[in-house]
Amino acid sequence: MTSLRKLGSSDLEVFPLCLGGNVFGFSADEAASFAVLDAYTAGGGNFIDTADSYSAWAPGNQGGESETIIGKWVKARGNRDDVVIATKVGRHPDFLGLRGDNIKAAADASLKRLDTDYIDLYYTHFDDDETIPVEEIIGALDELVKAGKVRDIAVSNISPERLQESLDFSDREGLARYVAIQPHYNLVSRDTYEGARQDIASRAGLGAAPYFGLASGFLTGKYRPGVAVDSVRADKAGAHLDSARGQKVLVALDEVAQAHGAEVATVALAWLAAQPTVAAPIASARTVEQLPALLAVADLELTEAELARLTAASA
Repeated sequence: MTSLRKLGSSDLEVFPLCLGGNVFGFSADEAASFAVLDAYTAGGGNFIDTADSYSAWAPGNQGGESETIIGKWVKARGNRDDVVIATKVGRHPDFLGLRGDNIKAAADASLKRLDTDYIDLYYTHFDDDETIPVEEIIGALDELVKAGKVRDIAVSNISPERLQESLDFSDREGLARYVAIQPHYNLVSRDTYEGARQDIASRAGLGAAPYFGLASGFLTGKYRPGVAVDSVRADKAGAHLDSARGQKVLVALDEVAQAHGAEVATVALAWLAAQPTVAAPIASARTVEQLPALLAVADLELTEAELARLTAASA
């Protein structure tokens, strides 16, 4: 049985692959989403990531569709205590920004859609650094923790300066403190986390759950010169083929994958899971068939030489 990993300084123990919920209610309908969630948990997974804004961008959607599907699934399966549910605040069309009152109202709306009494991990989705002081954001999050509506708080897109300021305020005032960070991070996007953010996370004991772990699908290996891929993210993922780094990374991934008899996606996620502070990369699946390569990261341990080979290729 795969060992769970402790998430940062929290008491949360999570599977080393977090299932992304951005496709639920978007490119995966309710039935397909239920099937993916069932297969993920059957494979040992327990960590599900979503946001109150998923998937407001899709025609006909209002935002909150992903949370609603997850809530229906948890109720139907009766497994609330067995899963760690993470969601985010700040981008729902009806609850934009991180004003204190907005954070609390958005949390109540998320709780209703998720059909639960508590959120395990509550992220600020994008920092409101120009208008909202960290004191107001942390203060509102602390109230949610004290009310039992949120177990732990976390942060996603934020500058290193604001991250440090937030942690310092929590420590100084004895308020709820971020336990995790969700950065944009993968083999073809390293400077979005490595450096100041990762250094702060390491010093503060934050666990990282990187998003875009497969670079919108590019790191699955299915994007190759002359190959057309049927995906809503094909343009974004395929753009990496035009870079020298993207091509070098694919070559290195192919080599390591062949050595292990593993999928390219599994190797890309295994590299990410082995990086300092990373507890569980996030990856999504539209279909059950896409899951095995993701779940396999829990059992794939790369050698130091293989990790170095991938790191060098992605430099």
